[in-house]
Parts: sequence; structure tokens; C-alpha cells
Amino acid sequence: MKKETLGTILALLAACISGFAIIANKIFIVDMEPTVFTAVRALIIGIVFFLIISYQGKGMIKAKVSWKYLLTIGVIGGAFAFLLFFSGLKLTTGGNAAFLHKTMPLYIAVLAFVFLKEKITRKQSSALFLMFFGTIAIYSATISPAELWVNPSLGNLMVIGAAFLWAVESIIAKKAMIKGESNFIVSFARMFIGAIVLFAFLAVFGTFESLFSLTTQQIINVCISTVILFAYVFCWYYSIKLINVSKASTLLLLAPVISIILGIMVLGEPIAALQLVGAALILIGAYLAVKIRSEFTTGV
Repeated sequence: MKKETLGTILALLAACISGFAIIANKIFIVDMEPTVFTAVRALIIGIVFFLIISYQGKGMIKAKVSWKYLLTIGVIGGAFAFLLFFSGLKLTTGGNAAFLHKTMPLYIAVLAFVFLKEKITRKQSSALFLMFFGTIAIYSATISPAELWVNPSLGNLMVIGAAFLWAVESIIAKKAMIKGESNFIVSFARMFIGAIVLFAFLAVFGTFESLFSLTTQQIINVCISTVILFAYVFCWYYSIKLINVSKASTLLLLAPVISIILGIMVLGEPIAALQLVGAALILIGAYLAVKIRSEFTTGV
């Protein structure tokens, strides 16, 4: 299978997993401390990627790039972005969080153009504009606070902040891969270093004991969420190794359409006409993005 085709399929799989994951995590996070939830998942996945790397290399991890890249990826993408996102997800609806999270391609496209010299074609620009207006349409829909979304405005703001941090992390990750780093090592750094930062956060702010008060159901929920996250991280980092990060991130905008449908069906979340219009624009934009071939100017 050609790199372009495989990379596109993996990005689409990542989008589907992400769309499902946001609603599942919305259910899981309601009665849990977001930092504990995020830290445990990150640690487990970091260990899994460590085992994969050890098996492949038959020894210790040997990074091909400076560890400053990997440390930055872990701190920004594996710790602070996750903490912001799940804190925001607890306060807003799953549908809103999904669409605002997927503003990430807009930030990535600009950052990739500036720092990675990736070309953005007219067709890709059209796809991004359609998706941007689709996101604006959904964000403009008014949502009244309720039991499962107690402060949508604050939650929305935190999710947008997380999306921007993940965009920065994606650019750094792509840069590391351009320099020859393995996507598995990048994935390990993101999750394991992020877990260390999050556990340190728990210790500093005196909430570490909440880790030992998890119920059986909460532990099961964390395990399910961990499996979902592992599948997403695997598909996402593999995809951006094969195709332009700006194209891969554009395809991720399929995820909120899935999330909003599941949010309505499973959680009874509100739906407005503007949200339906936005979802349609995003689907059209994603279809255009699938047709775009990656043009590398950075030696990949």
C-alpha cells in the first residue's frame, strides 16, 4: 500500500476513534478528578510504547533527536494539553468539546506553513475554510448549563487552549520525525513524560490520595479509555509520519460529527440548526482533504 493511502487511512481511523472517545470520556470524567484520570492513562500507554520500542530495538531507548524535543512534546502535549482538555470536557458538552478540539487543524496549518514549510494547496485552503466556518456555526449555537455541562463557556475556552497546545506539540513531533525519530519513541515521550508531569502535579497540589480512592467502576472506565487512547495515539503518530501533518489534522475534523451524533443519542445533548449546518460543512471539507496529495518540502 502506498504511503499516501496508508497515511490517509490511519488519519481517518484516528478521526473515528477520537469522535467516539470524546463521548466515552465525557461519561467517564463526570465523577473523577481530571488529573488522576489523565495521569493514569498516560502512564499505562507510555509503558506500552516503551515495551514496543524495547522489543523492536532489543535494548534501551536510543533517541535520534535531542531529548529537548521529546521533553517538550511530553510536557506540552502529554500533560498540560490533556489536563486542560479534560477539565474543559467536564464543564461543557461532548459535542462542543469535539468541535472546538478540532479547531486544531487551523492552528497546525499555519504553524506547519511557518515552521515546516509545508505547502497548503488551494483545495486544502478551501477545505480548511469550510471546516472553520462549520466550527464557528456550531460554536455560535447557544447552550444552557445543565447537570452534565455546568459551565459551557469556561469549558469551551479550556478546550480551545488544549487544541492550540496539541497543535504546537504536533509541529514539534513532525519536526522530530523529519530528523529521523521513530513515531513510537515520539508516542512514548508524549505519554510517559506527560504522566510524570501529571503525577508531580498531583503530589504538589495535595490530591495524590485521590489516586487510591478510585472505585472498581472508575478503574474499569480508566482501562477502557486507555485502550481507546492507545489506538488513537498509534494511528495519529503513524499517519503524520507518512503524510503532511496539516492534511492529517484536517481529516480529524470528521471526529466532531461523530461526537455530536453520539452526544445526542447517548447523553441527550442539545442540537441546534447551526450545529447541523456546521457538521455538513465539516463533512464536505473533510471529503476535499482526502483528495489532497501531501507535498513534502522538508526532505521526508
